[in-house]
Amino acid sequence: MPKGYWIAHGDVSDPKGYEAYKAANAAPFAEFGARFVVRGGEQTLEEGTARSRTVVIEFPSIEAAYACYNSAEYQAAKALREPIALTDLVIVEGYDG
Repeated sequence: MPKGYWIAHGDVSDPKGYEAYKAANAAPFAEFGARFVVRGGEQTLEEGTARSRTVVIEFPSIEAAYACYNSAEYQAAKALREPIALTDLVIVEGYDG
């Protein structure tokens, strides 16, 4: 079964507030088996446009990735993030070839 991934690009306007979001998302991420592959870090834009922060989170399945996003716990964490960060987020099925 292919894994699921969240790929997020964001611009954070309130780093202190973002720490509250990170604390709130820890429980749903643990519940659904999330593993950070990329969490911020140095990045270089080679083509197109991008936001200042990139995050890639791996889930054991695409179903787990969607279930985490749609969970009440993650939606509560997301509500903390929305006023302090502009975010583009895609959920994508991994390649299992």
